[in-house]
Amino acid sequence: MIRRGTYILVMALSSDREIPVGALGPILFPAGTYCYVGSAMGGLDQRVSRHLSRDKRVRWHIDRLTLAADEVTAYESYPDFVPECILASMAEGCGMEPFADGFGCSDCRCRTHLFRTGPEQIARLVSEAGLVSFNLISFTGGKPL
Repeated sequence: MIRRGTYILVMALSSDREIPVGALGPILFPAGTYCYVGSAMGGLDQRVSRHLSRDKRVRWHIDRLTLAADEVTAYESYPDFVPECILASMAEGCGMEPFADGFGCSDCRCRTHLFRTGPEQIARLVSEAGLVSFNLISFTGGKPL
């Protein structure tokens, strides 16, 4: 069964890092916590597992950041998911600071889907959006699906 939904990734950087992000060019990411909002209409488990993996080909803006992050955790919006752009708007409404215009939102009119944040804002978004911690149920051959 393919689960469709939306998700957030919470990433921690322990030091400042300049990361090349495709057409956006190199971006200086100050140490701190970042929240990325995404959707997975082709398979939530596969998409989020890919984001959490360190063994992947760089395909999206977020891949560069997840590979550079010291820690990545995920929360999902499923089965009655909050649409991606609404979830991004909620993130800003919870006090998250938009970061890197154009990041992760080339297919919509949002300013960005990436935010600088802190634990209070993450907790607020998780609560207000009804998000739950992502837990992959099964592993095939020792790797996430």
